[in-house]
Amino acid sequence: VNILERASQVHFMGELQAILDFPPAPKLRIDGKLDAKKASEAERRGQELFFGKGQCASCHPSPYYTDNLMHNLRVERFFTPRRINGRMASADGPIKTFPLRGIKDSAPYLHDGRLLTLEDTVEFFNLVLELQLTGQEKIDISAFMRQL
Repeated sequence: VNILERASQVHFMGELQAILDFPPAPKLRIDGKLDAKKASEAERRGQELFFGKGQCASCHPSPYYTDNLMHNLRVERFFTPRRINGRMASADGPIKTFPLRGIKDSAPYLHDGRLLTLEDTVEFFNLVLELQLTGQEKIDISAFMRQL
């Protein structure tokens, strides 16, 4: 039996990730932002929202789209703690900011895979951060994120 020990497993995963490069992103300039000549109108709007109203860049700044810090989203505001499969489900606490480069190829999303699509992820943060994004704004942010 190989009993997983969280601290060493996370360390080993981090070391592996440190040697991996991001996949090509042909629409991005060297600063990690879109080349306006290559991007669609929706992608350009999405980038503006990502760095503005969506507040995404506060934790995911370009060019790598991560700040490598821990953030507590306080999602416990949205549920009542309860027992699931013998474990008490409660607050997540701080989670490390995931790099968004290559995000379109790494579903499911969030630290525990609870979000299946980029659209789910945008909606999750729309609710958690109380952004009040419109339907079109959510589509545009997702379009931008697919180019990272």
